[in-house]
Amino acid sequence: MLYIGVDLGTSAVKLLLMEGSGEIKKIVSREYDLSFPHPGWSEQKPEDWFTQTMDGLKELLDGADKSQVAGISFGGQMHGLVILDKDDNVIRPAILWNDGRTTEETDYLNNVIGKDKLSEYTANIAFAGFTAPKILWVKDKEPENFARIAKIMLPKDYIAYKLSGVHCTDVSDASGMLLLDVKNRKWSKEMLDICSVKEEQLPKLFESYETVGDILPAIADELGLPHNVKIVAGAGDNAAAAVGTGTVGDGACNISLGTSGTVFISSSKFGVDDNNALHSFDHADGSYHLMGCMLSAASCNKWWEEDIIGTEDFVTEQKAITEDKLGRNHVYFLPYLMGERSPHNDPLARGTFIGMTMDTLRADMTQAVLEGVAFALRDSLEVARSLGIDLKRTKICGGGAKSPLWKKMIANICNIKVDVIESEQGPGMGGAMLAAVACGEYASVQAAADAIVKVVDTVEPDPELVALYEERYQQFKLVYPTVKELFPKIQ
Repeated sequence: MLYIGVDLGTSAVKLLLMEGSGEIKKIVSREYDLSFPHPGWSEQKPEDWFTQTMDGLKELLDGADKSQVAGISFGGQMHGLVILDKDDNVIRPAILWNDGRTTEETDYLNNVIGKDKLSEYTANIAFAGFTAPKILWVKDKEPENFARIAKIMLPKDYIAYKLSGVHCTDVSDASGMLLLDVKNRKWSKEMLDICSVKEEQLPKLFESYETVGDILPAIADELGLPHNVKIVAGAGDNAAAAVGTGTVGDGACNISLGTSGTVFISSSKFGVDDNNALHSFDHADGSYHLMGCMLSAASCNKWWEEDIIGTEDFVTEQKAITEDKLGRNHVYFLPYLMGERSPHNDPLARGTFIGMTMDTLRADMTQAVLEGVAFALRDSLEVARSLGIDLKRTKICGGGAKSPLWKKMIANICNIKVDVIESEQGPGMGGAMLAAVACGEYASVQAAADAIVKVVDTVEPDPELVALYEERYQQFKLVYPTVKELFPKIQ
């Protein structure tokens, strides 16, 4: 049978057609606009997501045996606020994960309601990108829109609704709303009351590998698909990417170098760190995970290469960073172009270069950007290690993972073995695998991962380079605390 994974990203929707064996038959992508109405704001039109998804599905299925398609599932950008009226029309553009407008609302939740209570109710504290602060922002700043809300949804779930007619979400994605009792996998009554939301305004909760319903007949006919194709809940992008890289079961780790960057650690047990520096979420395999998320990762390199030095030839730029330069750069870069989440929770933080001298070269600046992202990922790994989690190796995915140099930096900066898998397709692959589980192709998410995901290379840390980078990391750690008080003053 055939399975479709829909990866609803920030810049594009990527669609993947997979055989039950895990062989990828075809991948297509459709871009859509991202809008920044005010500094620090980030919005998209959900209608654009659906239009481009449908166009992408038609291209994906062109030439395929459509009668063999059994299920469609999703990975998607998390935390975005999609609000629908009583007729299921979109009320306003979606407020995205990387939107920083909710500073006041986040402060209210953390400091008035209190971090202890938030952690008790949801296992997490408020971050500017989370959904609950966005709901409070709409309530305060757009009361006429708030009054019209009949359903609150997440980005990928809007697509699932349009395909199935079911208002649904999964527990991994819902974990990032600050509305879910993560430990017990149900909506938190206390948080709904705080946000003035009724449970009937929220979608039905599913596990990621559960079927929410069959495809709508009109959609099936438009795509030429059987009417019994299953629409499967899917997962937030990081949980879906973790499935796609086989990061399931107890103690597995995945680092994602996408637009944002994440350290994802799966666990059979529920757990929360003392300072809530890492997110404690439900996993797509039915268990739990800890996750550190930085808002700008590979996007830092894209910004530096394309917008600042004016090139799209990333490979050539990195060739100038020779072996003798590694661990010896005196330029540091804080990769906080959109503010930062883990572990600092500071939406006012900004990108910062420090350490340049008259002999600093273009390659040193490029190296600092790559290293800055790796240092920031290590910040989250250090929190996990402080909990007693012994991390010896990690999978890696995302656009930045295509760079051998960046993988080498991560292995040595984090002192961890980096496993490269045969087919790294991130959330789309995870979505297709979840569809296969829901349709009975595999007995569990673990079984699907064991059968499909294959490690083909491992980047080993070099002890000498690890020691050099240890010194550099200790210096990097000093930069943010030193300049932190500047950021509110320069907004």
